[in-house]
Amino acid sequence: MEIIYFAGGCLWGVQAFIKTLPGVKFTEAGRANGTSQTLDGDYDGYAECVKTGFDPKIVTVRELMGYFFEIIDPYSLNKQGQDVGEKYRTGVYSEKPEHLTEVKAFLNERDDYDLIVVEVLPLTNYVRSAEEHQDRLAKCPNDYCHIPDELLSKYL
Repeated sequence: MEIIYFAGGCLWGVQAFIKTLPGVKFTEAGRANGTSQTLDGDYDGYAECVKTGFDPKIVTVRELMGYFFEIIDPYSLNKQGQDVGEKYRTGVYSEKPEHLTEVKAFLNERDDYDLIVVEVLPLTNYVRSAEEHQDRLAKCPNDYCHIPDELLSKYL
């Protein structure tokens, strides 16, 4: 099992989508690369993210990137759907340098590379989101989500 973190706007839809992908063993809603170890206090620079545990024998980082690009606008800075702000930026984070190398290779191979604003950085801090945000769309299916329903259920 390996772990990678995907930030794609509001984490509710990102988690709902990623948990349906082949090879994904678990997901957890959280915050990547903020400066605090707590959920309390002022905004600390984090990106809403989904901690993703996956089996690399079933799905590769590049394949996960392909799936991820189905649900994000990779050209939109600090905005996905109606969610606007730095915490809604797109990004991929990992503690394993080889994951980041694979992500960068995926991006570099795209014809639109110069337009992409997806952040690719080592994970420096992770804080699990509050329980109310874990699997939020499963608990509250009528909540707003920037990802269309047909994409959320594409791989079920």
